[in-house]
Amino acid sequence: MVTINFTNYTAYKLKEYQEIYQKIASYALKVFNKKGRYEVACTFVSKNKIHEINNTYRHIDRVTDVISFENGDDTPYDGIIALGDLFICPARAKRQAKDYGHSLYREMCFLFTHGMLHLLGMDHLTPEQEKEMFAMQDKILEHFKIRR
Repeated sequence: MVTINFTNYTAYKLKEYQEIYQKIASYALKVFNKKGRYEVACTFVSKNKIHEINNTYRHIDRVTDVISFENGDDTPYDGIIALGDLFICPARAKRQAKDYGHSLYREMCFLFTHGMLHLLGMDHLTPEQEKEMFAMQDKILEHFKIRR
């Protein structure tokens, strides 16, 4: 079971993503054979805010689409394991959806899935890791019939 705590600091109406994000997170936990109660914080932010976060914590001075901060500690607190925090920039997602020729819905689901996989310990620093992570993203999105 996973609880997602949503916060929206943008003008975008994002309630439509809450249900599918819940499903994606639950399925990802199942695929990773994670049992128990989990929690994720998902915050929607502006281009300026994600730029600031990217610069402050990753030392990359540019706007990005999603940033994840893995908790890295599987110790439960009150029976709940906090996986970490996701920051998603809907404005950046909107531009990328247009650039890639698919829907904003698909892009927003992709970004959440990508961030969840980081919270679950996956990365894409090497070609092998990237291949594995992107295959897992495709598997999850395809499970919910979220296509380009």
